[in-house]
Amino acid sequence: MVHYGTIASGNQVMRDGVVRDKVSLALGGVLCFEMEAAGLMNSFPCLVIRGICDYADSHKNKRWQTYAAGTAAACAKEVLLLIPATTLVMEPTADEVMGGMSASRKACWTVPFERNPRFVGRHSHLNQLENSLFAQDRPPTLAITGLGGIGKTQIALELAYRIREKYPECSIFWVPATNTESLQQAYLDVGQQLGIHGLQEEQADVKKLVQRHLSQESAGQWLLIFDSADDMDTWINKGGNKSEFHGLKDYLPRSLQGCVVFTTRSRKIAVKLAQSNVIEVSGWTKSESLINQELLTNHQDTQKLLQQLTLLPLAIIQAAAYINENGITLSNYLSLLEEQEQDVIELLSEDFEDEGRYQDVKNPIATTWLISFEHIRRLDPLAVEYLSFMSCVDPKDIPQSLLPPAQSRKKETDAIGTLDAYYFVSRRPGNHALDIHRLVHLAMRNWLRREESLTQWAAKAMKRLEEVFPDHDHKNRSVWRAYLAHARYLLESDDTKDVMQERTELLWKFAMRLYCDGRYGEAEKLFLQVMEMFKRVLGEEHPSTLTSMANLASTYRNQGRWKEAEELEVQVIETRKRVLGEEHPDTLVSMTNLALTYSNQGRWKEAEELEVQVIETSARVLGEEHPDTLTSMANLASTYRNQGWWKEAKELFMQVMETSARVLGEEHPSTLTSMANLALTFWNQGQWKEAEELEVQVMETFKRVLGKEHPSTLTSMANLAFTFKSQGRNEEAILLLEKCFQLQKQVLGPQHPYTTSSLEALNEWQLENID
Repeated sequence: MVHYGTIASGNQVMRDGVVRDKVSLALGGVLCFEMEAAGLMNSFPCLVIRGICDYADSHKNKRWQTYAAGTAAACAKEVLLLIPATTLVMEPTADEVMGGMSASRKACWTVPFERNPRFVGRHSHLNQLENSLFAQDRPPTLAITGLGGIGKTQIALELAYRIREKYPECSIFWVPATNTESLQQAYLDVGQQLGIHGLQEEQADVKKLVQRHLSQESAGQWLLIFDSADDMDTWINKGGNKSEFHGLKDYLPRSLQGCVVFTTRSRKIAVKLAQSNVIEVSGWTKSESLINQELLTNHQDTQKLLQQLTLLPLAIIQAAAYINENGITLSNYLSLLEEQEQDVIELLSEDFEDEGRYQDVKNPIATTWLISFEHIRRLDPLAVEYLSFMSCVDPKDIPQSLLPPAQSRKKETDAIGTLDAYYFVSRRPGNHALDIHRLVHLAMRNWLRREESLTQWAAKAMKRLEEVFPDHDHKNRSVWRAYLAHARYLLESDDTKDVMQERTELLWKFAMRLYCDGRYGEAEKLFLQVMEMFKRVLGEEHPSTLTSMANLASTYRNQGRWKEAEELEVQVIETRKRVLGEEHPDTLVSMTNLALTYSNQGRWKEAEELEVQVIETSARVLGEEHPDTLTSMANLASTYRNQGWWKEAKELFMQVMETSARVLGEEHPSTLTSMANLALTFWNQGQWKEAEELEVQVMETFKRVLGKEHPSTLTSMANLAFTFKSQGRNEEAILLLEKCFQLQKQVLGPQHPYTTSSLEALNEWQLENID
C-alpha cells in the first residue's frame, strides 16, 4: 500500500499527540513528521528516503527501528536502479552542488577600489540610497546621475563600504560599464566569486549565468553596482529581433533580495534603467576640505578656492593633492590658477560635457590638472611617459604589464607612485591594474594633441599591445581577455588610422581572440576589415589576403551560412592553386574546408572527390601521420558513413583514431572527434550498446577538455540522445536532447542549423511520446 501526502520536517521531537495534531491541522493535513532531514531540502536539491517506526510524539519505541531502516534501504535501492547511469554521470556531484551553495551563501566582494579615507559630505545622497536599498518595497534599480567629476563613483564606493559594514551578509559586486570587454571581465570575476560552474568554457554566456544565479532566492542579499553606464547602445538593444546582441539591460538579475545601482552622466540613460528612482548629484554644498588643516589659515582663501573650482570634487581632490604634496599656501595655489593661460585651458577642456557651466571661470579640472602635470614633468619624466601611454588606451583596468618596460622595477614603481600621489591614477588592489578618471584621461589626450604627439603615442601603445598580446591558445584566455578592452579602444580611435601595419596586426589578433571566444558575429566584421585592408595594401592574391578570406569563410561556416562560406572557399582555392601551387599546405587546407562545407549541405559525392584528392596529396607532401592528413581522412570516413558505406567508414575511423591517439594524444579534440564519428558508424549499423559506450566516453572527455557548452560537446550530447531513442529509451532521449537544444540555442543561436535540427527532432519525439 502506498500513501501520498505531506511530510513535515522539524528540529524538535513532538511533545505529545495534541501538539502533533494541531501542527498537522495548520499545515492542511500531514502524513508524518521527521527530524533528520529537517531543512535540508530548502537548501540542497535532494530526495530523502526515511523509514518510520513510531508515532510523532515523545513516546519512543526502538523495537521496529531496524525494520524501518531495512525498508528505507530497500526502497532507496529500487529508486537508484531506475536512474540510468548515463543520466547520473551528467548530474553535478554533491561536492559541486554544496561548493556552489556555500560560495553563494558567503558574502562576496568584487569592489576593485580601496575606501577613500578623505571622502566627506554627501550625507543626504547616501541616506537616500541606503533607505531605498533596504526599504520593504525597495526598487529593483537605482541610478546616480550628474556631471563627470561630480563624485558619482565616490558616492557609490562609499555606499558599498557602508553596506558592507552594516550588512556583512550582503554580497556586493562592482562592474565597470565603460566597454564590452571590461564588462565581460567584471562579470567573469563576479561569477568566480559566486562559484558558478562553466565560466571558463569557450562558449559560456557569463552574463546569463550570473543573471540566473543572482535571480535565485538562494543567492541571498546582494548589491550590484554598474559604474559609468554612459553608453545607451550597451544597455538598450535598438536592433530589434534581427540583432544578434542583447542590450545589457536584458541581463540584469531580478530578486526580492537584490538591487542594481548605476552611475551615469546621462539622465536619459538613468531614467531608462531606473525609471523614477534617480538621484541627481550636484556640486558640494559644504566647504568640507581635503586639504591639510595646518594650511587652512585663511577662511576667505578657502571659500575663494572652492568657488573657483565650482565645488567640483575631482578638481578639489587634484588641487588638494598638489597643495598637500608641496606644502604651499592656498593663496599661492590661487595665484597658480590665475596664471594658467586661457587658450591652453580651453584646449584641454575639449570634449568635457556641459561646457556652458564654465563660461565665467576657467575649467577647474583642466586647470588643476595642468598645474599638477607641469610639476610632474619636472619631477618624473617616466611618470609623464606612462600617463601619455595610458591616455591612448581604455582608462579603466589598465594592466601594469601593458605599460612600456622601464629601466628598472624601482623606476616603474616610483613613476606609478607619483601619478597615484597626485590622483592622476588609482590602483586596483590585488590585480596590478590602474584606472584613470575619464576627465583626466581627456585632458591628457588634449595636451598630447596640442603638442602634436598624440598620434605618436597611439602608435607606441598599439605596437606595445601587439607585442604583449599572447597567441590564441585557450590557456592564455585570462591574459588576452584583460587586453581586449584596450585593443578595441585603440582600433576604434581615429589617431591610429595612419599606423596601418601595427593596426592591421592588432586587428587580426583581436579578431582571432573573438573567434576563439565564440563571438563569430563580431569576429566576422573584423575579418572583413582585415581582408579589405589586405586587398587594398597587399593585393587580392597576396597569401595574407587569402588567409583572411579563409578565416572569414570559417566564421560563415560556424554560423551555418553554408552558401556564403562555399563561395568564398572556392575563390580562395582557385587563387591559392594559381599563386601558391596545387600542393601547398594552405591550398590543401582550403580544399578540406570546402569539402566540409559540401558535407554540411549533403553533397557527399563532391565532398568525397575532394577529400580523396586532399588525402593523397597531403600524405605525399606532409606525411601520412600529419594532423592535416588525419583530418582529411576523418572527413572522408564521415562521407563514407553518410553514403551508407559502413564497413569502409569503420575501418578508416579506426585507423584515424588509433593514429591520432598516438600522434596527438588520447584527449586531443581531433582524436575525440574520430571516436565520435566511429560511434556514429556503430549507430548506423544498429550496434546501439557499442555506440552508447563510445558516445558517453566522448561526451565526458569533451566536457573536461573543451567545456560543457562547447559546440563539440553539444554535438556529442545530441548523438547520445539519438542513441537512447534508437533503444526505445524515450524519456532519457527527450530529457537529454531538450538540455542540448537549450544550450545550442544559447551558444549557437536559435537559427543555427544544428539548433533547428534538434528542435525538429525534439518536437517529433514529444508528440510520439504523447501518442
